[in-house]
Amino acid sequence: MVLEGKVALVTGASRGIGRGIAERLGADGARVIVNYRSDAEAAAQVVSSVERAGGRATAVRADVSDPEELRGLFEMAERSYGGLDLLVGNVGVARFAPLADATDEDFELMFTTNTRATFMALREAARRLRDGGRIVVVSSGAAVTARPASGLYAASKAAGDLLVRTAAKELGPRGITVNSVLPGATRTDALEAGMTAERLEATRAQTPLGRLGEPADIAAVVAFLVSDAGGWITGQTIHAGGGLF
Repeated sequence: MVLEGKVALVTGASRGIGRGIAERLGADGARVIVNYRSDAEAAAQVVSSVERAGGRATAVRADVSDPEELRGLFEMAERSYGGLDLLVGNVGVARFAPLADATDEDFELMFTTNTRATFMALREAARRLRDGGRIVVVSSGAAVTARPASGLYAASKAAGDLLVRTAAKELGPRGITVNSVLPGATRTDALEAGMTAERLEATRAQTPLGRLGEPADIAAVVAFLVSDAGGWITGQTIHAGGGLF
């Protein structure tokens, strides 16, 4: 129970990688705030999973791309638990199109959801997180690979990584570490809905470790970074893609 006594907020925690992180931090002893935007049933399932494993969790609805709702999420943590120690920012939306075909609406959606929400979460965390806290932003391997049709998505994620490195320098004097984790192809509902079986198999074959990632793989990296053992790592973008990038 290496996180016993810590309060953790995981955004986008009702499914996929966010769910895996919430479950792992709960198993490690943190009191987990399971943030979700719309699927209350899925969030309740995450809470139940954490509690069955002996942890503690609470589901809280908020659209973290909305400044007022995000601020309210942090204020709830302060009112209910006396403060916040750990923030894991796990939000993201992706649309893929060549730059010539990408629309202004595509740009607005991805930079609002992926970049602005990361900025706002880091701003609130900088103001509210207790000294000695930990921040991890879940980015994407797309941020370090240039591939056709992924330009807007990759740029919106890469901008968040630079915000992370800046925040690490600003918050270091308070003992707060800030890092981003870049997953590779990770087996989630979104991945399987967005890729054919043939593409999934090709991606698996290209991965040096010979398989797709699982949410638990990413959660393990995050769990290390937010623990005392990860306290000497800050301002880094950690590649967690099985060697794919």
